[in-house]
Amino acid sequence: MLTLYSFLQNVFLFVKTVAVKVTKRTYRSAAVFVSAASVITVVALTSSGFGSGGKNMLVAFAETNSGEPENTEEEEPEETELLTEAKIQVDLTDSRRQGQKFVGQMLTQDVQRQEESRIAAQAEIEEVKKQILMEAETARKKAEEEAKRAAAVVAYSDEDYQVLLRIVQAEAGICDDKGKILVANVIINRVKNSEFPNTIKSVVYEKSQFSPVSNGSINTVKVTRQTIDCVDRALQGEDYSQGALYFMYRGGSRSGAIRWFDRHLTFLFSHEKHEFFK
Repeated sequence: MLTLYSFLQNVFLFVKTVAVKVTKRTYRSAAVFVSAASVITVVALTSSGFGSGGKNMLVAFAETNSGEPENTEEEEPEETELLTEAKIQVDLTDSRRQGQKFVGQMLTQDVQRQEESRIAAQAEIEEVKKQILMEAETARKKAEEEAKRAAAVVAYSDEDYQVLLRIVQAEAGICDDKGKILVANVIINRVKNSEFPNTIKSVVYEKSQFSPVSNGSINTVKVTRQTIDCVDRALQGEDYSQGALYFMYRGGSRSGAIRWFDRHLTFLFSHEKHEFFK
């Protein structure tokens, strides 16, 4: 009988301990469990013939435990309230963190967009500057060319200029500056003379006048920087020709051409291997 009494007391204390730590619903379930266990015990004692001894033990068990105050229902709401407040605090903290993360992402994206816009604007400004410089350079070169042509001793087109460069290179490519300028002087003198065509191209390509045209070497020469400078100087009026309208390289000319030069023209001077006539 003492063993049964101890068993009931231990069960009651265990359920009470658990009930304090759980919610109200769990506590009520435990109470129901204890009540059911008590009823079963009463029935068992009665049916086993324990008599008044069993009844007294159950009463003693109940009285022993009824003297202890039950505060579970009073303590449980406070614990639940604390848990709820803690959960709310956690939720608020998570919300603040998510909000801060979202704001940070938005700020980062905004900074990136601003930087991309700045880079694009800077690139556009640089492109505009480059275009302006190119246009200014083109305008400068055009103005220089127009001024050069206006000051030239004869009028000429772009095609005339290229033809003059090639004929000087073909006829005097191995000559010094004066030799190149002299060949250009002869071409210019013919343009200005009424007995010859009035354009550079027409003078150069007149039939049987210049051997580079006859043999086609005028089309294959590579014009040098020196030749360009000498032609420009001749066009600007630098002249050593004494009015010469012809020149000849005696060592490379046909005998018939040499005889014609000697009989019909007036010899003026020689420079390097070229002889100049009028």
